[in-house]
Amino acid sequence: MPKVLIADDEPNIREVISFALERAGYAIATARNGGEALQQFRRGPLDLIILDIGMPEMDGLEVCRQIRKASEVPILFLSARDEEIDRVLGLEIGGDDYVTKPFSARELVARVNVILKRARGGEKRPPALAHGDVRLDATRHGVWFAETAIALTALEFEILAALLGRPEVVFSRDQIMQAAYGAGTYVSDRTIDSHIRNLRAKFAEAGCASIIETVHGVGFRLGTCR
Repeated sequence: MPKVLIADDEPNIREVISFALERAGYAIATARNGGEALQQFRRGPLDLIILDIGMPEMDGLEVCRQIRKASEVPILFLSARDEEIDRVLGLEIGGDDYVTKPFSARELVARVNVILKRARGGEKRPPALAHGDVRLDATRHGVWFAETAIALTALEFEILAALLGRPEVVFSRDQIMQAAYGAGTYVSDRTIDSHIRNLRAKFAEAGCASIIETVHGVGFRLGTCR
């Protein structure tokens, strides 16, 4: 049974999410603030974390930063504000998705399902993909540039897998959205751009500065890294 941590300072929000996810077959842990969230994370293991951005003591963004020092466990942010800067920042520091309050419990469960399906390699694809010195192993959920392992979130992994699977194709943002989130889920163009920036930054740190190329007015395609 997958285990999800719900970290939110509002008891009613924790209760609503807990009820919805338990009905969907998930085990639940809860935290009232950022400090408790980190304690629960260290007790582990967790399959996914839902983090409210505006928690007392330590906000969700800082909790995410701390977790990302040690783990790539999927993280879904909650926020009472639909501020684009919060959304972009949350994704750029390692979040997988972002839901604004008030939200539909059904939509939140659907997004959790999508993220975990991606994290487990639920989509059918070749077990291994390679292009230049970039390698992706779906069975191990691993990515390497030359001999350097690169830690990706579940959605970053899906985007890279889509690009590696068709290296000659220029993908529109809609196509990348479907590859990462599946059909019927809408996210903004800025969300996709944030994931692309994260991929570029992680590969650049490993020595590959051109993992994804922008085709202006069209979208993105796989670059060449050797």
